[in-house]
This record gives sequence, structure tokens and C-alpha cells, in this order.
Amino acid sequence: MESGTVGTTTETTNGGVGKAVEPELLEVLNPATGETIANLPVDGAEAVAATVARVRAAQPDWEAMGIEGRYHWLGKLRDWILDNQDQVLDTMQLETGKVRADASNEPAYLADTINFYGTQAAKFIGDESVRPHSPLLAAKKLVVQYRPYQVVGIISPWNFPLILSLGDAIPALMAGAAVVVKPSEFTPLGIAEIADAWKHEIGGPDVFDVVQGIGETGGALVDNVDYVQFTGSDRTGRKVMARAAETLTPVSLELGGKDPMIVLADADIDRAANAAAWGGMFNSGQVCISVERIYVEEPAYDEFVAKLVKEVGGIRQGADDARNPKDVGAMTSPNQTAIVEGQVDDALANGARALTGGKRVPGPGDYFEPTVLVDVDHSMKVMRDETFGPVVGVMKVRDTEEALRLANDTRYGLSGSVFGERGNAERVARRIECGAVNVNDVLVNYFASDVPMGGWKESGIGYRHGAQGIRKFCRTESLVITRFAGKREPTWYPYTRGRRGLIARMVKLINGRDWRRRLGLKR
Repeated sequence: MESGTVGTTTETTNGGVGKAVEPELLEVLNPATGETIANLPVDGAEAVAATVARVRAAQPDWEAMGIEGRYHWLGKLRDWILDNQDQVLDTMQLETGKVRADASNEPAYLADTINFYGTQAAKFIGDESVRPHSPLLAAKKLVVQYRPYQVVGIISPWNFPLILSLGDAIPALMAGAAVVVKPSEFTPLGIAEIADAWKHEIGGPDVFDVVQGIGETGGALVDNVDYVQFTGSDRTGRKVMARAAETLTPVSLELGGKDPMIVLADADIDRAANAAAWGGMFNSGQVCISVERIYVEEPAYDEFVAKLVKEVGGIRQGADDARNPKDVGAMTSPNQTAIVEGQVDDALANGARALTGGKRVPGPGDYFEPTVLVDVDHSMKVMRDETFGPVVGVMKVRDTEEALRLANDTRYGLSGSVFGERGNAERVARRIECGAVNVNDVLVNYFASDVPMGGWKESGIGYRHGAQGIRKFCRTESLVITRFAGKREPTWYPYTRGRRGLIARMVKLINGRDWRRRLGLKR
């Protein structure tokens, strides 16, 4: 999900450079029309440092509120988002080019995330009492507590500008951290609007803010915070990690995927084809867990392809409104459209066929046709590199083993899908090398907040959702509390032969696993 900035350049999935009107301003465009909708001032390194210092000063009081106190304020944010949903969606459509139906997922996700962590945080990060494993520690009380990193920096992409910024900020704030977000320069307006509401309409504590800019701004944020959450390309993720290493700042990286879908011969072909069409074209394919590669067992191949082509061919594309709804909107970044076009052209030049789509849409706005490619193979970029656009490639395979070999033949490992008879499909799903697999479904794992979502291989480090999604913003602190004791422990000074002998006998008695050793008898 797939842009982010750090250092001196701005990158999309393929390393495109963000557009600055002049050194101090960012020009924000409407991808559906190409029109300028805003010019924003850039926050330089000094401004970023000042913002981080300010929220850091407020963080101790925020942490001291406890989980219920923090949930009170985040509940107010949830209510503001729900009460102002139309305004939120209007802004999102302007800066992303999404259709309304796709945009509507973001406020719903945020409200659910606030409720999930608000009600589960005590279980995930409350004090843990641990029973001592050894009788030698019987007089000790063992407790693990979770203390937040003071300031979490979030560098977020353009494809889901609220889910992938505020969606990470929510568990960090619930953990007790202060948060500063650096959104993509392509989609900076929505998260800034919510941060402004937090400050001026909700009146929330001064622990949440936004800084705007490109590479220098992202780099300065990495330099000043205590933990970095980055979502973007694997190339930029490496830069973030390298820069964070200079200050030993921990990171969590979500770096995209090349997600496979396997269709077994015993699958419900109608459901599989409908799922592939939505899973590959949702949000114009600009989804890290989008279906990008499809492997179909030979007996089901022809029927599946015919139904998929029919479904994708009927997709309505364009800028929508209440009277004229569409299914697929614009590409958010012009640089990304060039990547998609390049991958499709490469495939066609090397023997692939486009059964529907295959090119840019002429006219205003930035659109690429929903595309189904066949006769593809792993020598083609479209089957190796993240496409991040409305394109799927379909391959015929002999059997399950070939499907698994090809599905796992990738440097990515974020998610995947398997369609087939449930028991059979689950057995296959357990062998796919990625962080999450959907059986007879697509994309739904991202909305299952109860279980972790993260990548294997080059898809990243760390997890969202579940206990891991909030614990990663915390440092563990172990408390070992002596409940009762005398003036001196047996292991303290002065050392004596009698104490040493007593300790040695106790060690054998407790740790020996046969009666001779426990009693100190010779064998």
C-alpha cells in the first residue's frame, strides 16, 4: 500500500517523485479531473522537531489517564467521524479519485478500530501476573507491564489515506503514545482535517498532530520519534529502516505484496470469479492485499476465465456521484499509472493477451482500464512485481502442487486466497507462504481485527491488528517484587561454605529430574 517518503525524495511504488509547486508548497490534485484542489505549506526539519517536542511534552499526562481515559477521548473522535462522514468522504474523493463506495470503507474501519482497541486494550496491554517457574522464586511477585513509546511517527501512503494513518494512530494512542503523522503528499487533506477536528472541535489532548511534506519531512520525523510505523514500497521501507538504525529507533514496515489466488478444480467457479473481479479491481487495484496473480487448475480454467472476463468487462469506471454511481475510480498517483501501463505493455510484448482492458482511458483524469491478462508467466513483470493497479494475470496449472509452487515463487508474502471445497482449500491455504490467507474469500482478513495482519519475506516487519497491533507500540517492563524476606538473601554477602552447600543441595533438589540427583546420591 504503496507510497511513503523519507530522505530527500518522494516515492510511489516505483519510485516516482512527488510534485512541489515551489520549495515551500505542495500542490494537491484531484486525480479524477486533474484539477488543483489545494496548495499546502511544507513542514521543514525544524517544524517537525518542534511538533514532536510539543506532543512529547503532553504524552506523560495522556499515558497517566489510563485505558478508560484514553478511550473516552478516542470515542469522541469516533463520534466526530461518524457525525461528519459525508464531509470526510467528500475530502477523500477529492484527493484520491475513489468512488464513493470504496471511500466509505475508511470511516467504517476507523470507528470499528476505535471500538475494538477501546474494549480490548485492557486485555492486550494490561498488567500481566506471571507465576514463578521455580520454588526459588516463590517469595517473588512477577508482573509484566506495557509502557508506550513516548512518540510514534507514522509515514502513510496515498491509497488509503485514513485507514493507513489514523488506523495505525488509534492503537498507538490507545497504548498511551503521542502520535505524529506524515501523510503522502498526494493525499494530505483528509488526515489534516481530522487532526484539526481533534484539536479544535473535539478539544482532545495535544498528543496527535500532522506534518506535511515530502522526503525531508519524512526523514526528520524518523529522526525525532521513538518508534516508526511506515507503509509504502519495499525500496523506501529499506531507507526508513536504515535511517531509523542511526538512532536505534524501532520500526514496523508494511511494504506491499504480490498476492496470489488459487482456484482449485472443486471450487464454486461463480464465487471465485466474482471474488477475483472485486479483489483485483477494488480501489482501482491500489490495495496491498489486492488479488494480482491467479492460478487455476486446468479443469476449471476455461469456465473461470470466461466468467472473470465477463464480470470485469461489466465494471463501470469513472468519477461518480449519487445519480451516476461507478464501481472503479481513478488512479491516485500518475506515477503509479505509468507503472501499471509499463507492466501491461511488457506482458503484451512478451506473448500475453488482454481479454478485456489493457490500456489507459483517454480524456480528463487518470484512469487505467480494468484488465484481465492470460498467457502470462513468471518471466513477465506483471507476475513478479507489485502492480498496484486494476490488472490481474491468470495462469492455467496442472494441479495443486504447481499452483502452490507458483504462488510461493515471489519475494513478497503479505496475503493470498484459495477457492475450493472448504477442507481441501484450507489444506492448500496452510501451505501458502504469507502472513494471512483467505479461504473462499478475498481481502476480508484486513477487517478481521482479532487476528494479526502482517507480511513475510519482503512484505515487511511487524503486524497490525490483534494483540500485536497495539503491543508493538509498547515497551515491556518486568517488575519482580519481593513479598516477604529476611534481612539477607542466601546468595548475598558474606559467602560461606554453609550457604554454598545449602544452595547446591537446593539446586539439585529443584532441578534434578531423577531421585538420585535430587537427593545428591552418587550413581
